[in-house]
Amino acid sequence: MAGTFNTIHLIRQVDLFTLKLFLTVVEEGQVGRAAARENIAASAATKRIQDLEEIVGAQLFERNPRGVVPTAAGLVFARHVSGIFGTFEDIRRDFAEFTEGVRGTIRVCSTGGIISLYLAREIAEFARGFPLVDIDLREGINNEVVRALAAGEVDVAVFVDAPGTPGLDEIETQPYRVDRLMAVVARGHALAEREHVKVTELLEHNLIGIAPSTNLMGLVRKAAADAGVEFTPKYNVNSVYAAAGLVRVNQGVTIQPENMLSAKDLDWVTTVPLDEPWAQRRLMVGTKRGRSLTVAARNFAAQLLARMP
Repeated sequence: MAGTFNTIHLIRQVDLFTLKLFLTVVEEGQVGRAAARENIAASAATKRIQDLEEIVGAQLFERNPRGVVPTAAGLVFARHVSGIFGTFEDIRRDFAEFTEGVRGTIRVCSTGGIISLYLAREIAEFARGFPLVDIDLREGINNEVVRALAAGEVDVAVFVDAPGTPGLDEIETQPYRVDRLMAVVARGHALAEREHVKVTELLEHNLIGIAPSTNLMGLVRKAAADAGVEFTPKYNVNSVYAAAGLVRVNQGVTIQPENMLSAKDLDWVTTVPLDEPWAQRRLMVGTKRGRSLTVAARNFAAQLLARMP
């Protein structure tokens, strides 16, 4: 049965139903059950599988008393045939959106800070242009956002570019924006008039911790360790808003992205540029490597990428 695989021969002599039947046999492990699922006689199904093996020039199944098991060649062929039917499903989904209007659900994930600063407005603008599309928005810390995207749990993610984050090799990324981390101190504070400040100086003034598992706090802990300083914050909170509230009443200092503070906050606090190599952050738009996006998701990603200066 062994022979040279001929693509033209395969295209001309094998129909899509036979390929679908082949995948069903792989799933069921029995030709009879697969034939019943595909509404074809067992003898006809057996003949189609035998003809397919002749055409591809390789044995696709090992026969045993309980049924059939795919050979190594059969497993490879099944992987490629599954990809073909996956492409057909992408075509069906995309054409449904063209013929019925762009609709569906986009799964989006990002950090709370990025959502507050940027994505909330992006989503509102997108909703006006695509009213039939629902956005399933999830929030997580940076590592969780990357993990969810790498695992295929979401379609589009926006996150801080942090080299070494697990899962980045599974993701296609493009630049979205650049922002900067700032020290936030109360007006009249000893650091308020400084042109810039380092993390080690903030540690001397009760640096308020924000969500210990975040990428930001990891960088702060590393900076403290490199300087031989112990980082034991008096307060640990889960949001930049809670941290800013504590700064307002002179309970410490904090770090957060610029433009995070409201005009009302700036009556009580001020920002000082953070003098650290990681203070300027690149925000990225990510999609799962090798996965086809829906028309709706492609439009959303294109809107985000149009914002890059």
